[in-house]
Amino acid sequence: MNLCIIPARGGSKRIPKKNIKSFCCKPLIAYSIETAINSNLFDKIVVSTDSEEIAQVAKSYGAEILYRPKELSDDYTSTTDVFEYVISQNSGFEYACMIYATAPFLDIKY
Repeated sequence: MNLCIIPARGGSKRIPKKNIKSFCCKPLIAYSIETAINSNLFDKIVVSTDSEEIAQVAKSYGAEILYRPKELSDDYTSTTDVFEYVISQNSGFEYACMIYATAPFLDIKY
């Protein structure tokens, strides 16, 4: 079984709410979620966030939500820390992959 992890923290300083900013008529995170779904590579797609607003958008595009603890939601938390946390909360997966929420040009190639 394969797990897809999409980290999407709500506290961006440079571009507030960047993960859900509209880009070509869709929230930015929607592109990553849709690509993961359409790839048919993943049994579960999880958005790791600390934001209710991001969670609602991600759910509406088909992702599951895992709220991260406060200590994994600051400016100093690495994506590796988030990746390890999500894996620790989702057992039974053989492979895990991270896709960034701000990757609208991600393409499926086989």
